[in-house]
Formats: sequence, C-alpha cells, structure tokens
Amino acid sequence: MKRTRRLRSSRAMRDLVRENRVYIDDLVYPVFVAEGENIKRPVESMPGVYQWSLDRIHELVNEVTGCGVKAMLVFGIPLHKDETGSQAYDPDGIAQRAVRRIKDLAPDMVVISDVCLCEYTSHGHCGLVEHGRILNDETLPLLAKASVSLANAGADMIAPSDMMDGRIGYIRNALDEAGFANTPIMAYSAKFASSYYSPFRDAADSAPAFGDRKTYQMDPANGREAVRECLIDAGEGADILIIKPGLPYLDVLKEMSRKSLLPLASYNVSGEYSMVKAAARQGWIDEKRIVMENMIAMKRAGADIIITYHALDVARWLAE
Repeated sequence: MKRTRRLRSSRAMRDLVRENRVYIDDLVYPVFVAEGENIKRPVESMPGVYQWSLDRIHELVNEVTGCGVKAMLVFGIPLHKDETGSQAYDPDGIAQRAVRRIKDLAPDMVVISDVCLCEYTSHGHCGLVEHGRILNDETLPLLAKASVSLANAGADMIAPSDMMDGRIGYIRNALDEAGFANTPIMAYSAKFASSYYSPFRDAADSAPAFGDRKTYQMDPANGREAVRECLIDAGEGADILIIKPGLPYLDVLKEMSRKSLLPLASYNVSGEYSMVKAAARQGWIDEKRIVMENMIAMKRAGADIIITYHALDVARWLAE
C-alpha cells in the first residue's frame, strides 16, 4: 500500500518535507501617512491599522523595524484635493515627505511608493476625468511626474496602482530620463475591480465620488485577461508584478508563476484582513492559524512577496 501519511508522522517529519515556507523577508507592510500633527487615527474597518502623521511616524517605523519587516508600502493622505490630483506629484506632498522621513529613520528600509491619483483627486478616480469619462493617455504624464518626484524623495521602488494602459512604459521612460534607471517598478498588473477594497477606501480616503472603477480595473471573471495584463506590464519594463486581491485570485497568481520569470507579489487586501479580524474578535476562528494558512496559500500559488496588513503579526509569529 502506498502510504503518504508516513511523511506526516511528527512535526519534525512534516517540517523536513515542507514544500513552502513564509519568511519575514517576504513581507511588505502598507502604511497610511496623513497631513496634520499628533495623528494616530484608527481605521475603524481595519482593527490594528492607523493613519499616522509625520511627527508620529517614528513610532510605527520603530515597530516595523523591531519586528524585522524590511519593506513598507507608503500611501499619502493629503488635506487638499483637486481635479488633477496635484498633491500626488508635489515635491513637498505628504507622500514625498513621508518617504524622506522614513528613509531618515530607517535608511535600510525598502520604501515602496504607491503611485495613483485616487487619494489626491476631488473626484476620487485614479485618472483625470472629463464629462464623467476617465482619460487614460492624458493621465500618464501625471503618473510619471509623481513617480519621478517620489524617486527624488528617496523611494526605493515605485508601485503604480492606477491601471491606466501604457503607464509602466511611460513611467519607466520618465524614471530613466530623470536619472533613476536603477529604480525598480512594482506594477499592480492584475488589479481587479473588487469588493474586497472597501476598508482600504476608508483608510486612504479614496472612494470615488461618482460611478465605479470598472472601466479601468479588471473584471473579476477574466483570468486570461489578467495574464495578458501582466505580460504587457512585463514587456513595458515592470520589475515585479502584483496580483490584487490575493486569496480570491490565487489561480491568476499560479498561472503567472508559470508564464513569467519576474518576481510576483500577492496583495492580501483590506477586505481579506478585515474579515479575518472580525471573525477572530467573535471567537469564530483562530486568528494566527488562519492568517498563517492564508500566507502559505499565497506562497504555494507562487508569491515571492506578500503585501499584507498582517505583516507585523506574521513577523512576530515567525520569530516565536
């Protein structure tokens, strides 16, 4: 009789033959930096997540470094919003100042800057708007300008999340021409128009004022199109590809692990995080076991990098 259970007989045996592992080095922790002073504002829909002002960001950076997490994904929350999202590419914008401050506090931290207009526009969309229509090509120069300004501020990596066609090539050219040929791009390549983002919109104050984002974010029904999006971004010069959300789209992640040799990131998004937190608070699940199972699922599907709001907890658990 073939007995596969022979290799499960003890923890040491299971550890010996384990195919996938999660490491602290795999983790990226998203952070929200807001204009103002003395802010540590809880995000009600995301227990344990806060908006931070620059004068208190050292508290978070100390916690992140203390856990051993080596990468942070920065989102800026400005006071002023306008039709063109001008604070996104202001050299003294909140995201730019946050990058400079974090690099001052933790020079070895990999600081990744999200690039999008949604947090900065009065209408909350990821691109320029004309008569209710999202303008693709007219948005590209602004995304490039934001990318260069963030690289100038010291960002180690640029992460465009807008889903405009052609933006990776446009940003790559702009970075190269500005002297940032060695600054990598981590592209939100397969970003679906997902209901799992709702808590994030509270955290980043980025809900659209009208309509939705289905004309530029992907249809959740389309797996082959997601692969196409990823391959296009790779061809335009992306260095890392993100599949977002994480758990509902493990099939796309797995397929891309077969199609591309680029590093792949899975974004374990706000809705996934909040559901786990809510169920754990009710005592319905074991939070640690569920979170670690989710992490290993993303690794097994092909993730080299996991962007997750659980990062600090995961790092502590791995260190136990």
